[in-house]
Amino acid sequence: MKPVHITFLGCGFITGVHSRHLRKMRGDVVCSYASRDAARAADYQRRHGGVGHYGSYDDAIRDPAVDAVVVAVPTRYHLELALQALDAGKHVLVEKPAFARLEDYQTVIEARDRAGRVVLIGENDHYKPLCVELRRLLAGGAIGELVFGHFVTIMKKPKTADDWRNDEEMAGGDAFFEEGIHWLHIAGSLGPEIRTIHGYRPPLSERGPLDGDARRKSMLVAFQYDNGAAGATRSSFPIRTIASAVIPSSGAPCCTVCGARTSAR
Repeated sequence: MKPVHITFLGCGFITGVHSRHLRKMRGDVVCSYASRDAARAADYQRRHGGVGHYGSYDDAIRDPAVDAVVVAVPTRYHLELALQALDAGKHVLVEKPAFARLEDYQTVIEARDRAGRVVLIGENDHYKPLCVELRRLLAGGAIGELVFGHFVTIMKKPKTADDWRNDEEMAGGDAFFEEGIHWLHIAGSLGPEIRTIHGYRPPLSERGPLDGDARRKSMLVAFQYDNGAAGATRSSFPIRTIASAVIPSSGAPCCTVCGARTSAR
C-alpha cells in the first residue's frame, strides 16, 4: 500500500511541529509543502524530508498525487482553502480555530458530504491524558452526574507586535479564539451537550499593549449543558497567575468538574 501523501498549506510554526511527528511515520505518510513563497516551501521540504513543494496553494490542491491537505494558514483563509480542497477530492485537516462563523461550519459539512471525504479540526487537547481521563471518569460515573465544570487558563503569554494574530480580521478573533478555545472544546466533549452559552469580554487595559500584543486577551464564557449542569471557562493572558487554590503558581491550566457525589480536578 502506498503511503498517504499529505500536503501542508502554509509553512509556519505548527507545520514544523506536525512534520517532526510525521517523520516517525515514514513508510505510512509522506509530506509536501505549499507556500506563496516557493523558496520557503522548498526550505520546509528540505528540513523535514518532504517529497515535494509548491509555490502556490492552488498548485498543491490540484496535484492528483496529494491525498490530503493540512490547512495551516491564518483563520481568515481557512474556509476558502478547505472548500477548494474538498472540491478537488482531498481529505482536509483544518487547524484551530477552524472557521470564524457558525454558518461556515455548516458550509464545510455540506461540502464534505458531497465530496465523500473526511474533515478534521486540529484540536490536539482532545487527546491529552488529562482530557481522556476526565471523560473516562465521567462516563464511568466516578463523580456522579455532572453538576458543574470550571475551566481556567491564566498565564502571561503575549504575542509579539508583528504576529499576525494581532489582526483580529486575520485571526478570526481575539486571544480567547486562539487559545481559550481549547478549554471550551474540552468542556463540550465531556458527554452532556452545551445548549446555551454567553461570553463576557473585559475592556482592553489602559496600559496599552502587553509586550506588543494588542489583542483583547481575557474572556469569561458561561454555559449550560442539556442535563442542567452549568459551567464556565476563564481565559486570560495579561497576568501570570492567580491564587494557588485555583491554579498552580506555574500558570498551568486547571479544570474542576463537580458531580452529585464528588468532584475531580
